[in-house]
Amino acid sequence: EGFLNRVEAGIRCFDPCLSCSTHAMGQMPLQIQLVDSTGAIVRELVRD
Repeated sequence: EGFLNRVEAGIRCFDPCLSCSTHAMGQMPLQIQLVDSTGAIVRELVRD
């Protein structure tokens, strides 16, 4: 959960709609896939 929060915060830094992203904090679905050099999924984190 903490890792996903940090990624979401990083995305908000580049979001053109800072007002919307701040109000929606923790409410947007998020999917992160960590892949190795062959493209195989090593780990997947999902928040709905």
